[in-house]
Amino acid sequence: MGELLLMARIGGRRAAIPSAQVQSVVELDHIVPVPRAPGFVAGLTALRSRALTVIDARRALGIGHAPDEADGRAAVVEVEGHAYAILVDRVEDVVEAASEPERPDATLGEGWNRVSLGMVETAIGPAILVDIAAIVAGPDQAAKHAA
Repeated sequence: MGELLLMARIGGRRAAIPSAQVQSVVELDHIVPVPRAPGFVAGLTALRSRALTVIDARRALGIGHAPDEADGRAAVVEVEGHAYAILVDRVEDVVEAASEPERPDATLGEGWNRVSLGMVETAIGPAILVDIAAIVAGPDQAAKHAA
């Protein structure tokens, strides 16, 4: 308990990202598409002269792309030495976890089950604690491991 979490909305659900894994939260102005990239890779962007691969969290979960009302912000993270911007629908706040992650009572859906580390309680309500590396891997990688 007590871990700080970046709270975000993805596909209508509240997601919690451990703040220790978040380098910054940025507003993405320009994303350059990458030919032949997997569908969950929105493209590339630059941040302080550093190239970031932009991952659309919704597509990585297999629930479509960000809606028009999305705020265009992303959590900048590093996975295995590579920088990523995780595009979410909306960034809400940074709060403290009020519980340890617990297995959810109901199934969350295939994509959410793949990235979920459990449900956590916070001052602003329950949230799905997400595994950033699993989001970066995307649905295609998960299917390869299942085969």
